[in-house]
Amino acid sequence: MKQTIYTGFHAVEEKIKKSSGDRAKNTCKLLYAHPGPRVKKILELASKSGIPCTEVSEAELNRLVSQLPKEIQNHRGIVLTVEGESNSLNMIDLTQWLNTEREHATVVMLDSVTDPHNVGAILRSCDQFGVDLFIIGQRRSASDVQDNQIIARTSAGASTSVPCAVVTNLVRAAEQLKEKGFWIYGADARGTATNKTSFAEKTCIIMGSEGSGISRLLSEQCDTFVAIPTCGTIDSLNVSVAAGILMYERHRQSL
Repeated sequence: MKQTIYTGFHAVEEKIKKSSGDRAKNTCKLLYAHPGPRVKKILELASKSGIPCTEVSEAELNRLVSQLPKEIQNHRGIVLTVEGESNSLNMIDLTQWLNTEREHATVVMLDSVTDPHNVGAILRSCDQFGVDLFIIGQRRSASDVQDNQIIARTSAGASTSVPCAVVTNLVRAAEQLKEKGFWIYGADARGTATNKTSFAEKTCIIMGSEGSGISRLLSEQCDTFVAIPTCGTIDSLNVSVAAGILMYERHRQSL
């Protein structure tokens, strides 16, 4: 059976908040060693959610996380395991989401962003700036089990709260958004500056990969392109930083 392992205080805590009842009791297990104040707080939360908690040795936690990527092996004395889960994202169906009428919404779509650290950082910004939906492609993206565990840790738990649609065809997803009245903004250094851009009530921001940007076919779906004015000597911003700035500007305009 597939198992997802969560490490890091934020990721563990946010996953517990999303898990409760009989299913959590049967699939989730919290393991801890040498509980400090923060771990005790999480243990209390897990207990209220019906999640069994077991004290183990530090060596046992080290063994458990040894299969994870090195950057998320620092468990800090607590690990949450979830049986039968292969994806830590808050998955939803795009078509069902689009069938819910809404006058104002923000969507962020990633095109070929393969670094899970960037995806996690973007999800964290999505949570902070009220993004309604996060869309990522099934192919050429950070999407396997280990990627999702890094995303959960890097996003500080936001991956469990921001609605996410994983689609087979990003171009078709953009078409569906446009059919529902969304205006598509592609992030591109040659676009209109953010201070001269007024985002629509229904906005989708597309971020391309750092290497090749937005693919040609997806670019053709964009209604306009938006750029971030900069003054540095290097070519561009990191994609997660750029996404955060664009989300902030969108959020600021909607206040």
